[in-house]
Amino acid sequence: MSIPELGSGPVVAGVDGSPAALRAVRWAADAAARHRVPLYLVHAAGYPDLYGGESIPPPAAFREDLRRQRWEFLHTARATAAETAPGLDVHTLFETDPPIPALIHASRSARMAVLGSSGHGGLYGLLVGSTTLALVSHAHCPVVSVRGDGPPLPASDDQRPVVVGIDGSPLSERAIGHAFDEACFRGVELVAVHTWSDADTEVFSEARMAFDWEPMRDAEERRLAERLAGWREHYPDVTVRRVLVKDRPRHELLEWSRRAQLVVVGSRGRGGFRGMLLGSTSQALIHNAECPVMIARPRQERG
Repeated sequence: MSIPELGSGPVVAGVDGSPAALRAVRWAADAAARHRVPLYLVHAAGYPDLYGGESIPPPAAFREDLRRQRWEFLHTARATAAETAPGLDVHTLFETDPPIPALIHASRSARMAVLGSSGHGGLYGLLVGSTTLALVSHAHCPVVSVRGDGPPLPASDDQRPVVVGIDGSPLSERAIGHAFDEACFRGVELVAVHTWSDADTEVFSEARMAFDWEPMRDAEERRLAERLAGWREHYPDVTVRRVLVKDRPRHELLEWSRRAQLVVVGSRGRGGFRGMLLGSTSQALIHNAECPVMIARPRQERG
């Protein structure tokens, strides 16, 4: 198996001044320090040239106050990053474009894009509404959703595992790579979760045809081991625990999120993870996961 190339650029974090965004900044700063790459803090507000429904621009004083407030967001985020990872190379970017195109553009050269699970100001509803769906669908790098609750972040002595959802699709393969990479840099165990259901005829038929009608669980266990083999050679220091469950991925991954420091999945899937991050499983993880979630993106859509 050839090992897909993973991103090596900076970590990009969206900033809007909310507590959720600052939590994401802390996570992003810690990730950038672990990977020894710069951190770029991006505030993309969609600078208003006109009053809503009006044809005249707002007063200059209003625009200046708004600009000052948004620079304060960035200064606060920079101080938070410096406190989290002293000595980290941190850059701040103020964009007047709307958040979706600005963040998609920033993702072209990024190792990952990190966003809070909720927000206000320029990045309205990050990872709740249209901004989330646009980034999950069009970002050129993995997207990390850092939820606004759970234990304080980051923790240098955090020994909770990294969890990856596996279904055998190409994007699942990329998710495995990113999960191994994160587990390696964090020095923790990797938990590889594969689920199946008899109701999923595609996986059932493929497994039975490929493995000569051996019991379903044995066939799926062999498929999982084969998916992990090449990555285990590439990351020999990472301890891997295989979890094979006859269940739907939504329930199993949410359960693991309670005791993981990161869950990694592909932006789309097949078989047991059909519709991943565009259907019920994605909504469940984004809204209900109890740890950050990394969404792997396809390499062919990178810039």
